[in-house]
Amino acid sequence: MKSDNKLIQLRPLKHSDRTQLAKLANNKNIWDNLRDYIPYPYDENDADYFINLTLQEEPKQNFGITYNNELCGVIGVILQKDVYRKSGEIGYWIGEPYWGKGIATKAIELITTYGFNKLQLHRIYAGVFDYNTASIKVLEKNGFQPEGIFKNAIFKNEKLYDEHRFYKLNNQ
Repeated sequence: MKSDNKLIQLRPLKHSDRTQLAKLANNKNIWDNLRDYIPYPYDENDADYFINLTLQEEPKQNFGITYNNELCGVIGVILQKDVYRKSGEIGYWIGEPYWGKGIATKAIELITTYGFNKLQLHRIYAGVFDYNTASIKVLEKNGFQPEGIFKNAIFKNEKLYDEHRFYKLNNQ
């Protein structure tokens, strides 16, 4: 998936991404904003495991984010099940050297379009740790609306935090 400026693209991950993926993901500043099922420290074996999982997905749900054709992060949409099957939860991270370049804003636009058009979702949402104000801003720039605050819902680094939930509907 290419953006209009072609600097930022989403593409399937590939085995040759393992070193760059491990290098970027092995960062406590990244991990502090992610769920704990993503390991830290993060090594090339972790990258291989994740890449192999994404290669088996059908339909594709996780993508590498590239900036100038270089892997700079990951974004995905988790398809919900049962009565929630028309909803998807997005998750994303950008490697620290690429912060502040508008990459997350464009990647969210691309994955949202993909979710609505290709995956036929009606609702896409994201949960954000309350201290991740940059992530809140990029969701708002993409037309996501605040849905609520889940008080003390997150336990990360031995502390409780609020989760801010944002959503966007296909007709917005």
